[in-house]
Formats: sequence, C-alpha cells, structure tokens
Amino acid sequence: MKPSIKLVAGNSNRPLAEAISNYLEVPLASCLVRRFADMEIFVEIQENVRGEDVFIVQSTSFPANDHLMELLIITDALRRSSAKRITAVLPYFGYARQDRRATGRTPISAKLVANLITHAGADRVLTVDLHAGQIQGFFDIPTDNLFAAPVMVRDIRERVDLSNAMVVSPDVGGVVRARALAKRIDAPLAIVDKRRERPGESEVMNIIGDIAGKSCILVDDIIDSGGTLCNAADALLAKGAKEVYAYCTHGVLSGGAVARIASSRLKELVITDSIQATEAVKVAHNIRTITISTLLGEAIGRTATESSVSSLFD
Repeated sequence: MKPSIKLVAGNSNRPLAEAISNYLEVPLASCLVRRFADMEIFVEIQENVRGEDVFIVQSTSFPANDHLMELLIITDALRRSSAKRITAVLPYFGYARQDRRATGRTPISAKLVANLITHAGADRVLTVDLHAGQIQGFFDIPTDNLFAAPVMVRDIRERVDLSNAMVVSPDVGGVVRARALAKRIDAPLAIVDKRRERPGESEVMNIIGDIAGKSCILVDDIIDSGGTLCNAADALLAKGAKEVYAYCTHGVLSGGAVARIASSRLKELVITDSIQATEAVKVAHNIRTITISTLLGEAIGRTATESSVSSLFD
C-alpha cells in the first residue's frame, strides 16, 4: 500500500532525497531553504502539511553545523504548521563520535544534538549505522538505527570471490560490526590490533587471524581521514593478503583523505550515499558509491504504515 506521507529535503543530500522520493513514488514537498546576507537560515514550507506524516531527509554532514541548523529550523517550521508527526531521517548522524567523555571537562555532544532535535519538535528519528548503538538511548523519542549491511552484502556477493574472502575489523572496537557482516556472507573473521608501544613511536599492527592469500574486506562505519584503513591495508598485505577491499557506510573523507585513499594499496573503497559525494570522490579511481535510498525508502514506508522496520534485517 502506498503510504500517505510528505517528504521534505534539506540541502545536505538532495540526490539521496530525490532517490528516496522516486522509490516511494512520493514527490518532495515544496520547501524553501535559503540564507540571508549574514548566513542566517530561513525556511518556508510552501504547501499544506496540516495533519500530515512528514519525513525530513537531512544528513548532518559537512558543514555539520549549517546542516544541523537547517534540520532544526525545518522541524520547527513543520511543527508550527501543524504537521501530525515529524520524523527526522538522518542518513548520517554527525557528532556521533562524541558519545562519551574521553577526558575531563569535555562535552557529550551526541546527547546535546539528540536533545536539540527532540526539543525542535521531532517525534521520531530514523538513522543509519550509528557510530555507537547506545546513542539511540540519548533520544527520548523512538529511534530506529538502520544497518547498511544488507546493501553491502549484496554488493560483496557480486564483486568478491566469497570462497576466498575474509572479513576484517580495522580495530578491536569494530569487531561486533565486522562479525555481523562475516556471518551474513559466511566468511571467517580477522582483527587488526593496533597499539602504540611508547609515546612518539608509530603504531604496531598485529593481525589476529590467518589472512595469507585471502581477499580481505575491511568493514567500518565511518571513514574520515582514511589513515586507519590505509594502514590496516598495508599491514594485511604485508602479512600475505591477496587483495584488500574496504566497505564503510559513511564517507566523511575530510582533508586529504581522498588523495590518501587514491594513492593507497586498497583495491577499492566502497561507501554509501549517506553523505553526498564530492567531485573528488566521484572521480577517484578506487572509490565507489552504492545507494541506501531503497533501504531508507522502505523504512520510511514501513514507518508510515506502522509496519515492522526491524524485519528488514532478518
């Protein structure tokens, strides 16, 4: 059954919002998001949303603060326009890496952002591959954390020889994520254990698992500078891996990350379109983007019809 919903897109990732719109066969609602001369954000919802089930598609990616403010102001505009229910669809939830106090006198920014979204008027949140699953508990509203794994598994099955594949976690913290993907493709698991023996010395990479002659698939949720994955690829190849692929949900790729990946020994980096790709990413010879528009579209449709979302991952 075609859901009765309104889709609103901010400026962070218009192509993904349009792809979701095409999947659901629901046009994007007319919404003006512009800046005044001093860069204040102004929003005008240009069609009736009274009593409607509204979904805002907006990643809080670079520039994170601008895109977060757009999301908050769009949410406020919809609440004041009497929308029945407002769901913030965040393909990429920025500030997720600030989910705890690593040292004294520091914020827990992920909780602050969760509070802002809630107080702006969102009734629920839909996001993809949170950096830490417990961030769902930072929200006092229903929060669905979707997984890009089914999309990645489909791509891996098409492109990698699974009889010789091994899934690798680039660090100890990502073992749960890597194990879940390894289980889906029935492949063994290896772990890169990195440690700094003394201050000022480079990290020593120890590989837990026999990866000799294997097609290794590094799995992570976020790739930012690219240093961890490139170093892990070098360590795997030094230990006899045949080739190294990397699959990451969120391609933040800040600074010189694209150049670092392009000159690395990674055979291919595969990211999703949770963050809109820059021109540098589009032309990089060993970076490829796969879409999560179908996954998000299906989840939005099921949320609108009060159907199960978790069954998408059974």
